[in-house]
Amino acid sequence: MTGKSEKDDTFSFEQPCPIRDVLDRIGDQWSLLVLESLEAETKRFNQLLHEIGDISKQMLSKTLRQLEQDGYVNRTVYPQVPPRVDYELTELGRSFLAPLKTLVGWADTNHRAIVDARQKYDARTGTL
Repeated sequence: MTGKSEKDDTFSFEQPCPIRDVLDRIGDQWSLLVLESLEAETKRFNQLLHEIGDISKQMLSKTLRQLEQDGYVNRTVYPQVPPRVDYELTELGRSFLAPLKTLVGWADTNHRAIVDARQKYDARTGTL
C-alpha cells in the first residue's frame, strides 16, 4: 500500500528505505546531468538534448518524465504550433542541487585517488 494511512499520520511506501528509493531514481546515468543542465534556466527539449550530448531522444524523454513524476522538474506545454514545451526545476529540484554539487566536488577532488586505487588493485590481482 502506498500513501497516507487513515489510521494514523504515518506513511507507508512501496520502497521502505528512503535512501534507496531516492537514489534508485536519481542515481541513473542521466538524471543528474538533466538536473544540472536545468540549474541556470528553463530549457526546451532540444536544448537539453544538445547540451547533454550523448543521450538519445527516448532516454531524455524517459528521464524527464521520471524527474517530473518525482517532483524535481516542471513541464509546461504552450498551446501553439508547433507545440512548445519548457522544462524547469521545481523547488524540490533546486534543493537537490546543493548536495549534488557537494557530490560532484568530492568526485572531482578524489577521482585521481580512485583511479590510482583501481590500477593498484588490477595490478595486484591481475585484472585488466
